Amino acid sequence: MPGLKKISQTNWDWVKQDAASDAPIAYDPETDLYDPNDSAQVIAFFSSAKVVRKPGRPKSETNKVPIAIRLSPDVVEYFKATGAGWQSRIDAALHEWMSEHPPKPV
Repeated sequence: MPGLKKISQTNWDWVKQDAASDAPIAYDPETDLYDPNDSAQVIAFFSSAKVVRKPGRPKSETNKVPIAIRLSPDVVEYFKATGAGWQSRIDAALHEWMSEHPPKPV
């Protein structure tokens, strides 16, 4: 997307030089969980690590169909002004309208 590219402020030459050196990684046993210079500790730490994922949005009882719809600006502003969940409120308003206006045969 044009205009969204961020310019890195990382000094990549320094990172590459540091990665290429054989200098040990700083380690403080008081604060660090394992010694990154000891491959046995690294393997032991990551083999016992548990992946924790944040729960996503709860599954809806009914699946909604993603569509693109064009609405008047005042309608969108009205519903957005009601806060989060404004799209669900538009859906509820359409359900209410449907219940009051049964479909007519064509």
